[in-house]
This record gives sequence, C-alpha cells and structure tokens, in this order.
Amino acid sequence: MELRDVLVNLTSAGYFLIVPFSSTVEDKPLILVVFTLLYVCGGLVNVVSIAVILRDHHLHTPMYFLLCNLSIVDICYTTVIIPKLLDMLLSGNNSMSSAQCFTQMFFFFWTGSTEDLLLFAMAYDRYVAICSPLHYPTILSRSNCILMIVSIWLCGCLNGFFLLSSFTGLSFCRSHTIKHFFCDSKALTKISCGGNSLFTIVACVEFVMFGVCPFACTVASYVKIINVILCIKSMAGRKKAFSTCSSHLNVLLIYYVTMVVVIVTPTSQHSDLVEQVFTLLYTTAAPMVNPLIYSLRNREVRRALRRLGGFK
Repeated sequence: MELRDVLVNLTSAGYFLIVPFSSTVEDKPLILVVFTLLYVCGGLVNVVSIAVILRDHHLHTPMYFLLCNLSIVDICYTTVIIPKLLDMLLSGNNSMSSAQCFTQMFFFFWTGSTEDLLLFAMAYDRYVAICSPLHYPTILSRSNCILMIVSIWLCGCLNGFFLLSSFTGLSFCRSHTIKHFFCDSKALTKISCGGNSLFTIVACVEFVMFGVCPFACTVASYVKIINVILCIKSMAGRKKAFSTCSSHLNVLLIYYVTMVVVIVTPTSQHSDLVEQVFTLLYTTAAPMVNPLIYSLRNREVRRALRRLGGFK
C-alpha cells in the first residue's frame, strides 16, 4: 500500500483537536514562549555543531560524522512538532486535519527510529575505537560510514511507513481531542474506539526492533568497553579512554530514561500530563542539550569552536 493510500484511509476522522498540557487560554502565552525558546535554542546549537564539524578538518572522523547526523536528526525531530504547535497557539486554531496529523506522525516515526539507530551506531563507533583500535580505520572507513548512514536513514523511513500503515484500521467515534502537544500515536489509541489491535502488534514489534535490540547492543558494547578500560594500567589512560565515551553515555541516559517513562506510564488522572512532560524532554529538550554535552565535555570540539570564532 502506498503512503498516499494510507493517508486517504486515515482521513475519515476528518480532524483532531490538539490540547497541549490540558491548556486554557491563560496558559497559551507561557507554552508559546517555552516552545519558541526550545526550538530556537535547539536549532541554533545544532546548526553551530554541524557548522563546526563541517568546517574543521580535525573533526572529519567517523565519530563526528555520526554526531553531525545526530544534529541533523535532532533539527528534523523538533521541526516535525514545534512549528505546527506554534502556529496553532498563535492563530488560536487548535484543530489539525487528519492528513496533517498522520503526516506529522510519519515523519516523527521516521526521525525517532533514525535517532535510535544513530545512537547505537555511535556506541558501536566507541566500541571499535577502544576495543579494536588497530582495525578502526578499516571497519569505519569513509565508504562504510556513508553506507551505514544511508542504511540508517532508509530503515527509519521504512519503519515510519510500517507504523503508519498499522493505523489504517483505527476508528475515532468517542472523541477527536488529543491531549498532547502533537499528533502522538499513544494519545490517538486512547481516543480510538476500535481497530487498534494491528497497531498494538506492530508497535510491540517496532519497540523490540528499534528500542530493545539497539539498547541491548549498546549496553553490551559498553560492558565490553568498560572491561577494556579497566584493563588499562595507567590512571591517565583509563581517564582518557572513558572521557571519549562519557558524553555519549549522558546522551543515552537522557534519551532512554525519558522515553521509557513515557512508554510505561500507566493510565491515571495525571498520566497525560506526565507523558507530555517527559515527551517534551526527549523530543525538544534533549536535541538542544545533546550538542552542548558533546561540546562542553569534548576538548576537540571546544578547540574547533574557538578556531571557528577566530580565537586560538
């Protein structure tokens, strides 16, 4: 089934009403300011990160190539969500057509899946660098890195289409009000009155393939990395080896902890608000924080920033 046909089947709902954080008229200016700041700041720090990596030849390595792609994904991640939300808040029209809703959902699935795989690829990069340093130039050659990135983006796109196709059987006869700040799949299933069994199965498969498996492989990589680091005799060598992984570990911690909270939050009186707050953290706050974590904790990036700014 083509994407166009999927969207045609899904548009039978007509429209949805987006209600972010169960907001009232008085809350909208605050929500508008918060999301505008997050979007502008997140976009700026990621654009600066991309510019620094592209302009400084010292950073033309597999690790920074992956980091550059992570910044691109983070920009896309927030752009899928925030501009439409800001438009609704400014215009006062919180309705979103079905076509817009499911198109937004497709690109959210795409960028989210791509980010999952990129974080695993970055863990693999650190694994090869520390555990097989002599084979690093061969395993992560330029051609292999390009092939890996193309595969990651393609897999993310296919997964987005796969997940969106599972929504074709959903019907919405109870309500069209989505208690979220974007067209979220979990929020949609809460207001559906049938046909969500296929999505439940597909979501479980997707969660295993793009959530559990990359996370398990990442953990296994870091277990091996830590074992190798502990075998290094000098304290300075251990510190240097661990410093190359600490930034990525912080990014992983923020991303996976907030995502797991959203997934496992049980239905309750305040569950919608809790889910939105933690979704906000991994979809808009984390993309802003990621480049800062890498730049503040990475000596090479700090030097590249100074060179870009004309400082030695």
